[in-house]
Amino acid sequence: MLSKKNLLKKKGDIERVFKKGRGSKEDFLLLKAVRNSLSSSRFGIVVSQKVSKKAVLRNKIRRRLKEIIGAKIGKIKGGQDCLLIALPGLENKDFWEIEEIINKLFIKGNLWVQ
Repeated sequence: MLSKKNLLKKKGDIERVFKKGRGSKEDFLLLKAVRNSLSSSRFGIVVSQKVSKKAVLRNKIRRRLKEIIGAKIGKIKGGQDCLLIALPGLENKDFWEIEEIINKLFIKGNLWVQ
């Protein structure tokens, strides 16, 4: 699970990633990343009502994304603020498919530690 120190919560931080972050898209997931001045990476997850009108399903997607990122947090470079934006269609993917999408995104975004 993703710890609290690795979560983006403040509105200003999220807006900064939206405006200044470089983006990569893979399947039904969009990653925006920008450098921060901290030693650890922080993540925010956005699942809008365009994905599903049901809050239960949106929360399920959020939980899955947090679990996958939490398991991989040791391999991710420090000093990044990242935003994962779910796009319509992600609700039809299972856990393992989402994990593969995230792996591809992190490779594209150059977030893995070498």
